[in-house]
Amino acid sequence: MEAVEVTRGDSPIVLGIPHAGTYVPETIRNSLTPLAQTLADTDWHVDRLYADLLDGASTVKATFHRYVIDANRDPSGESLYPGQNTTTLVPLTDFDGVPLWKVPPSSKEIEQRKQDFHAPYHAALEAELERVRQRHGIAVLYDCHSIRSGIPFLFEGTLPDFSIGTNNGLTCAAEFERSTARICHADKHYSTVVNGRFKGGWTTRHYGRPLDGLHAIQMELTQSTYLDSESAPFDFSHEKADRLRITLQKILEALHEHASSMTTKTDGKT
Repeated sequence: MEAVEVTRGDSPIVLGIPHAGTYVPETIRNSLTPLAQTLADTDWHVDRLYADLLDGASTVKATFHRYVIDANRDPSGESLYPGQNTTTLVPLTDFDGVPLWKVPPSSKEIEQRKQDFHAPYHAALEAELERVRQRHGIAVLYDCHSIRSGIPFLFEGTLPDFSIGTNNGLTCAAEFERSTARICHADKHYSTVVNGRFKGGWTTRHYGRPLDGLHAIQMELTQSTYLDSESAPFDFSHEKADRLRITLQKILEALHEHASSMTTKTDGKT
């Protein structure tokens, strides 16, 4: 199986989906504990949730599971949140702090996974962002994530439904952050935070270079907003998702409008 699936569009918006994949090569799956083989920490159905919300949006999706290697972690292994519990490039524990491996992967195995999975995903994402930037003069990466609303090992209390991450405003122009936050706050069905526990993962921080015409914003959704249950079998709730998709569509359309406006200003030199 290919490590990445790319759908090309003609919008300035690129959707990154690093954690919805469930592919685990058999040799790697056999090294996982029985509990880990349930793949509980998947961003369940995120690709389905965002499907067809914005005409022309490109999509770059990792097909492999984050237990194989995490496409949203620094390939150097440096922590995104020093001093806090988090999971690593190749996670050794699940989100509850439970060991994943019968025998943890060696450094040689991790290097091989970088080559086979992490690098191809980011090569495809970088290529798509550059294609879009060359076409429009701007590219906006909207990185799609979801997580259980309560995970004591990683954070205290209950997560807000919408966690918007821009690394404290560094990864995108201010209007992208403001419009996203405004739309989220306006929907009283949900709670919202900007640059709280999730400030944007490595992907957002790596690609978000506004001065170069590359903007990035991460959206972390609680899975309670669109799943029947945040435990197995993690079924998709059409009723919840239909309501949530209205707000997500507004967000993507606003990002598209802002990006198109910036493109017009660039092209017109006004």
